[in-house]
Amino acid sequence: MPSQEPPRRRVPKPARSGNDGRSRPASRPAARRPGPGARSSRQIRLGSPRPRLRLVSLGLTLVMLAFVVRLLQVQAIDASAYAAKAEKSRYLSHTIAAERGKITDRSGIALATSVDAYDITADPSMFTADFTKVPDAPEQAAALLAPILGAQSADIVKKLRTPDSPRYTVLARRQTPQVWNQIKDLKRVLAEKANKASKAAKGKATVVSVLSGVLQEASSKRVYPNGDLAAGILGYVNAAGRGAGGVESMLDKQLAGEDGKVTYAQSGGRRVPTASSHETPAVPGSDIELTIDRDIQWAAQQAITDQVKESKADRGYVVVQNTRTGEVLAMANAPGFDPNDVSAANAAAMGNAALQDVYEPGSTSKVMSMAAVLEEEVATPATHVVVPNRLHRGDRLFKDDIDHPTWNLTLNGVLAKSSNIGTILATGQLGGTQPEANKVLHSYLSKFGIGRPTGLGYPGETQGILAEPQDWSTSQQYTIPFGQGLSLNAMQAASVYSTIANGGVRIDPTLVRGTQGPDGRFTAAPAPKKTRVVSERTAKTLATMLESVVGNEEGTGTKAAIPGYRVAGKTGTANRVDPKLGVYKGYTASFAGFAPADDPQITVYCAIQNPTKGSYFGGQICGPIYKKVMEFALKTLQVEPTGSKPARLPVTFKPGE
Repeated sequence: MPSQEPPRRRVPKPARSGNDGRSRPASRPAARRPGPGARSSRQIRLGSPRPRLRLVSLGLTLVMLAFVVRLLQVQAIDASAYAAKAEKSRYLSHTIAAERGKITDRSGIALATSVDAYDITADPSMFTADFTKVPDAPEQAAALLAPILGAQSADIVKKLRTPDSPRYTVLARRQTPQVWNQIKDLKRVLAEKANKASKAAKGKATVVSVLSGVLQEASSKRVYPNGDLAAGILGYVNAAGRGAGGVESMLDKQLAGEDGKVTYAQSGGRRVPTASSHETPAVPGSDIELTIDRDIQWAAQQAITDQVKESKADRGYVVVQNTRTGEVLAMANAPGFDPNDVSAANAAAMGNAALQDVYEPGSTSKVMSMAAVLEEEVATPATHVVVPNRLHRGDRLFKDDIDHPTWNLTLNGVLAKSSNIGTILATGQLGGTQPEANKVLHSYLSKFGIGRPTGLGYPGETQGILAEPQDWSTSQQYTIPFGQGLSLNAMQAASVYSTIANGGVRIDPTLVRGTQGPDGRFTAAPAPKKTRVVSERTAKTLATMLESVVGNEEGTGTKAAIPGYRVAGKTGTANRVDPKLGVYKGYTASFAGFAPADDPQITVYCAIQNPTKGSYFGGQICGPIYKKVMEFALKTLQVEPTGSKPARLPVTFKPGE
């Protein structure tokens, strides 16, 4: 309330006297007006600030409470979920492909190696309409990339629109640096156009290139420097970078190494260089050194390719083996394929027919029958065998490849002239009865490796067909001795002759000499298994008999003779089972042998399937191939002639002698 002033006391003033001397009463004083600086008697009252402070405090409390609740939700209740989302959107993990090991020949010459390449990748989120402001960005990008990558536009569009990961997809693997350079040039041109368009819009809109989300990752590409050379042995690598055939598949684990992994921060599809990252380095694969000699492989492949074309045959193969070590020096197939471009290859030619084809060998198989006869001592090279023009056995009438009068042959002559009838008569002496003889012959065929794996461990290899002796049909009892009714592959056939050349000891063939790991250490391959099949004496006798096939004018393999060298060999001409029809149709021509005959070091085997032009006899079309390849191998390995004279075993005998 306003304060009250204390009452003023009136002080009487003296009366003014006039001229007459009378005093005049005092006048009432005038009211005072407040001066400029005087305080007013009424003041403005201010409200209490406490209500306002309470209201502000309440508001701030509510805001802080909201923040606290949200923080509790993010950091406590949903912390793991939000952390996972943040991690996923910020970090990317990619595999670091290990460098694949090389495959070389025995001299270290590269047959398969890897070169720098790029995986073309993309960030699908950078192809959306929201990001590019273009509704059909994936389609536009695919139209530009498809011709460069050699892919279908539809496949690229699918990867961009429906990727497995929202931030990562692979458009093409193992592209050459030239391909990535093309894409980079195209990206630069489109980026320049996009920048100009953005400037023209004066900040109203940002134009983004439809290829801005296309990226690359360092990778490697498998190459085969020699084209189709040894392709059947090497195999190839598929789109995923794994071995899909041959040695590439057989030794994929050693060649592939161990992939690494890198995790890094990204933004807009690009790596953030200042952010942390984690990397597990890749471990390179081991190098594989094969037993193959590149030059001998080339000679074998050239020779068989030319003859298959000339004979208009289905296919052919040549195997070259070191008789003393079992190492395969060459394994050539025709037709072949180029592993650098498997898309253009004929599927039927992409395997290794020398190991995967199974066929009846014909007369080259007779050497096993003769080995059994000599080892069992039921005959000698000089034993007389009277060979009629026809021989009735079981339910069949047997003949030789030509009609002839009755031949008076020695056992050596039976082999030299490749008589089916003479072979039947000789092997019939292996037992007191035909079933007993069958059992003995079967045991030798099995020891030579027929019906069993070669020992190479090659993928898709056939082990051939050799039925148990009690299951031989009436005709098989007599056809198996001369090479019909059993089946093998080319490597098995070569191994038979290497066994004879090696003194009767079979050595499992080998393709790998050893491996060299990432640390540079060379590890030799395990020693191959050795099995004695026949005695050394039997083996030497057989080698001498096989010389009669090539060196005697009456022999069937004279075209395989090599001037200056003693050559042992055997021809073969077998009825061929058509793999599509399942009936006999056409022929399998073959020749097998080794040199020098008196100091064997190299075995060569050749076979041609279904020759349809010119001769189909093994001595005529495979004998010359044997000669070319053997001559080349002898010179390459610097094998000198022995200089000794061959033994001349008799081929025929005169009755009564």
